[in-house]
Amino acid sequence: MTADGSYGRLDDDDYPAYTMGRAAEMLGTTPGFLRAIGEARLITPLRSEGGHRRYSRYQLRIAARARELVDQGTPVEAACRIIVLEDQLEEARRINDEYRRTAESTGPPDGS
Repeated sequence: MTADGSYGRLDDDDYPAYTMGRAAEMLGTTPGFLRAIGEARLITPLRSEGGHRRYSRYQLRIAARARELVDQGTPVEAACRIIVLEDQLEEARRINDEYRRTAESTGPPDGS
């Protein structure tokens, strides 16, 4: 790496820094589990020039959540769907909070 700012990738949660083997090791799971959640479209790993899957820290956090659910007995497909729905709910709450703050800052309508 050079001094041109390439080290900034070290802090980038979306940078695909981890190979499938390393990702599986970090999560305490198997490459097959990572392939399964990829097939369920929970995460889509990027590919290296050689075609190997590469995972980001953000993707590993999602995979870890899926692993928690699977370890509790939830089927992989259902775990992936739960995580997608949780994410959608969080986004909807964020949008509602934003609308609420905007409405409060503009005051009530004047009725004219």
